[in-house]
This record gives sequence, structure tokens and C-alpha cells, in this order.
Amino acid sequence: MTQMNGWIKPTRIFDGNDLLSGHAVRIEDGNLVQIMPVDEIPNTASAVDLSGILTPGFVDLQVNGGGGVLLNNQPSHQTMRQILRAHRRYGTVAVLPTVITDTHEVLHAAVDAALEAKEEAGIIGLHIEGPHLAISRRGTHAKEHIRPFDSETLGLVKKLRDSDIPVMITVAPEIVGKTVISDLAEMGAVVSIGHTNATAEEGRMALAEGARCFTHLFNAMPPMINRDPGVVAAAINSDAYAGIICDGYHVSDDLIKMALRARPCPDRMFVISDAMPTISGPEHFKLYNAEVKIKGGRLINSQGNLAGAHITMSQSVKRLIENIGLSPSEALKMAISVPAAVIGKPELGLLLNRPIGDLIILKDNFEFDKFAF
Repeated sequence: MTQMNGWIKPTRIFDGNDLLSGHAVRIEDGNLVQIMPVDEIPNTASAVDLSGILTPGFVDLQVNGGGGVLLNNQPSHQTMRQILRAHRRYGTVAVLPTVITDTHEVLHAAVDAALEAKEEAGIIGLHIEGPHLAISRRGTHAKEHIRPFDSETLGLVKKLRDSDIPVMITVAPEIVGKTVISDLAEMGAVVSIGHTNATAEEGRMALAEGARCFTHLFNAMPPMINRDPGVVAAAINSDAYAGIICDGYHVSDDLIKMALRARPCPDRMFVISDAMPTISGPEHFKLYNAEVKIKGGRLINSQGNLAGAHITMSQSVKRLIENIGLSPSEALKMAISVPAAVIGKPELGLLLNRPIGDLIILKDNFEFDKFAF
């Protein structure tokens, strides 16, 4: 039905900013080209009813795996495709495949895969999470592969940016230094602060140098203490973007509520899945040759630590509404239009002028139902 034409009247519409009732959309040559109140549709037109909430598909900026594969284990274009397919089953139409701390060879292969995938819809770039992190806040990242920032990584980021491929790179600012952050930012990379033991002042300095995002807020960061608030306070008090995992395990719902209320600017928080191969895949996989498996909803490695998340963007939106208390439009923005803005692809956050293959239907309880067309 990619070339269908005519008016469609969903129960409700999320246009990228607001949740609308009593509106219809016009499809022309497989694209959504107009949104209009139903009572303003031309008299000569009729609208076909569509049950559910019509919305752009989800945009996920931190996706390690899916469909039984992990990018680190098989850093290839085909792996990225398989990850995207796995997440499309739950309404995600754009992913930023994520390569975590690993060998030089794995990082090079992931960059080559992103270059090969440049023209493929839905694979929107590469998230390089590590290896330039604080060892004390490495989480599940392998200690033996964590290393100082070097010209190799700078060259790989430049290679991607020279091909106009979006890059997010997570670094610990106290490890890499401020000149590295400014160099990366000048290339157009989204420098994200994460896996860090930075103080609040170091966090603010990194933002001044060009960092503009924080990776999975609260996780792999020092806790806030009354006289030592740390990098979390710098994040919350800033106008920078911050990703957060909303699976009920990585971050307390109370802390998510607090962070959302405390941000000084709207539309600066976005939800990530941090998903692993278990989405649309088996309940276990290998990371650094050690088994990780689902236990009580958590992904646990051999040391008993969290190793990524087992949650979809659809489930995250539902939790943001039901557990965190956000309005549906605010929750949907965190999963669609805000991450699209972060990575410099604002068109992915809007319903208008989108191919109908990117549009999904949510049930009235905000669970993913199906693709719209």
C-alpha cells in the first residue's frame, strides 16, 4: 500500500509535538502530506477510519543488539540490519547502533559497517560508547580494552563525519580532556558524557567545551552527595540533552521523576533502550566471551552486574506514562522527536512528510500494535 492516496482518520494522532483528536491525515504517493481537523476536510473527500493512535515510529540512540546479535560480536552492516529488523517488530524505525568498549579491530569494523550502511533507511549512524571511559565507572565494559583517547579514535570519527554520518561518542571528560571534546564537537559529533567519575565542575567544563549530551543519566556516574553533587547535578542543571533507561531496574522511578521535574529546559530528556540481543532473540548471549542472561527482567553478567537492558522503546513509553506519570505527548516526545533532534535528524520526529512505512499504530493503552500501513 506504499502508493495509497486519500484521507485517513485515526482515533488520535501524535504529530511529533502534540496528541491530537478529531484530526485526519492525507496520504499522497505513499507519504503523509497533510494533517487537518476533520471538519475542515474538503466536502468532496471522505476519511477512512483507523483505530488507534497514529504516530511516527520510535528513534533509539543506544542499541547494542537485537535479534540474537550484538554489534560488538559481529560488527558488520548485516548485523546492523538484523538489529534494526528486531526492533522494528516493536515500532522502532530508526536506530543508532552502539559499539561499546572493545579492541581496535572491533571499533574499526563498526565504523566500516556504519559507512556501508550510510544509505540504508533506519540505520542513522554510529554510537561509539567507549573505550575512553573511567575505569571506576566502566560498568560491564571490559577493563582491558579501556584506553586513553588517541588519534586513532579521532580519525575514525572524522572518517564518519566526512561522509556526513551522524556520530554520538560517549567519553569520560576527566579522562579525555577538554581539547578532545572541542575537537570532536567541531567535527559535528555529538559528544556525550558518560561512564565517568567527573565532578560537577568537570561536567560543566565539558559542556563549555562542546559536549551536549549525557549517556544513560545516573548509570555509571557517581551518586549525588550533599557537598559533592557530581556530574549528575551538572547534567540535571544544564540545558544539555540526557538519555535515560526506563526499565525499572537501571534507575529508580523516583529519580527519573525528580530529574524530569528538575530540568530547566523542556524537551531535553530522551529515553533509550540500551537493548541487547535478547530483544527478538534468545534469553542469553555472549559479551566478551562471558554469558549474559535474563534474570527477573534484568540482563545479568557472570559477575551479577547489569549488562545492558531487556526493554523496547514501546515498553519504555508505556512505563513513562504509567509509572513516571508523564502525559502521553511528553512520553512520546522522549521516544521520538527529542532523540531525533539530538542526532540532527529532526524530520524523524515529525509525522508530516513522512513515508507511511515509518508510521505506527499504538493501542489506547500506548502499547505498540502494528505498523500503520
